[in-house]
Amino acid sequence: MPQGSAVSPVLASLFMHYAFDMFLVWEFPSVNFERYADDAVVHCVTERQARQVWAELEVRMEEVGLRLHPDKTKLVYCKDTRRRGSAEHTSFKFLGYTFAPRKARYPDGKAFTSFLPAVSPEALKAMGQQVREWRIHRRTRLKLIELADWINPIVSGWMTYYGRFYRSQLYPFLRRINTYLMRWARKKYKRLRGYKRFRAWWTGLVQRAPGLFKHWAWDREFVWTR
Repeated sequence: MPQGSAVSPVLASLFMHYAFDMFLVWEFPSVNFERYADDAVVHCVTERQARQVWAELEVRMEEVGLRLHPDKTKLVYCKDTRRRGSAEHTSFKFLGYTFAPRKARYPDGKAFTSFLPAVSPEALKAMGQQVREWRIHRRTRLKLIELADWINPIVSGWMTYYGRFYRSQLYPFLRRINTYLMRWARKKYKRLRGYKRFRAWWTGLVQRAPGLFKHWAWDREFVWTR
């Protein structure tokens, strides 16, 4: 398969469709699964079934010249209020999400534990690194509206993808963006370097233009730093 070619992902996906997808469909028609490129999640009802599928997949991968990754392939127990057993692994990562037992509430407000996805620590770290590389606080030649036009499409994309499930996990990260905006304002306008004046300016701004930055729909707070 040509490395770096534009058709490589297409050919790889086509290969995996027959090597992996269709194998499961033929051999285990009652088992649901999702696959993206070479990452997959297979849903089994019992541990016995999971180990059987695992064993058969190992054989299948060898037949097509591949092998399951020894560190990434694992059995995960989807623990929640109804499934209260114990296991070595009770969480997994897939497509930028971490699936794990999390607190949830019924419509009547009663708390329970559900097995839910939320943005993964690795995804948060990658987004945080990108925001740091923007160096917002140093772009004082830009107007506020220009900053918004620049970062809104990117931040909105993150919110749309990672905020679909358990979006409260994104709030500290979005607040960090506000902190960079705070540093930008205090660097651009000397009169805002004091906390009281900045707080008054910030409060007035979010009241006048609540939709200026897309992430303000979820979090408008900031962390004050000297």
